[in-house]
Amino acid sequence: MNPVPVLAVDGPGGSGKGTVCRLVQARTGWHLLDSGAIYRALAVAAGHRGMDDGDGDAVAELAGSLDLSFEPDAQGGGVRVILDNTDVTEELRSEGTGSLASRLAAIASVRDALLERQRAFRKPPGLIADGRDMGTVVFPDATVKVFLTASPEERARRRHKQLKEQGVNVNLPGLLQEIAERDRRDSSRSVAPLMPADDATVVDTTGRSIESVVDSVLGLLGRQCRIR
Repeated sequence: MNPVPVLAVDGPGGSGKGTVCRLVQARTGWHLLDSGAIYRALAVAAGHRGMDDGDGDAVAELAGSLDLSFEPDAQGGGVRVILDNTDVTEELRSEGTGSLASRLAAIASVRDALLERQRAFRKPPGLIADGRDMGTVVFPDATVKVFLTASPEERARRRHKQLKEQGVNVNLPGLLQEIAERDRRDSSRSVAPLMPADDATVVDTTGRSIESVVDSVLGLLGRQCRIR
């Protein structure tokens, strides 16, 4: 059994996973895996090559040889995603990229190709894994498993606010419809469906401050691990 502890944080888009994981990472000093960014980067790479979810075998082959790295963002304090020696961080955030990433994630051969790449992020002193199947498939032996959720309406409002702040003109009803469709697709796919692990703690973030959610997650982690 791997001795390096893992905090697996799963849940649908807009549940607060990314923000919670980044804040927990800042408090613990652990490594961070944003699995969604890997799938989105694959979607960008596939799009650049004219591929979509109808080219499963070709995309899986691409996934196995993806020239991808994450670099610190000196100005924004986050990370920049470098694909084929090009910064694609902004392209990763588009709704089109997210939609294609979700469709590619339903292909078994694609998920298999990315599995070991994700597991390679597990290094001392620990790993915070943000995704949709971190606790069920990628790290089934995770030390602590959390499933964050929120109502579709709350998640749509959060995404709407985020995109507006980025200068993207979006329609709230359209976002709500997209979220509902992605939930249906992610939860009903035959490969690694979106669902809490049997031993995960479900945390509903609807109406809660991000600070209170972070405190809850750190509390769960502190019961199992010595964290700074």
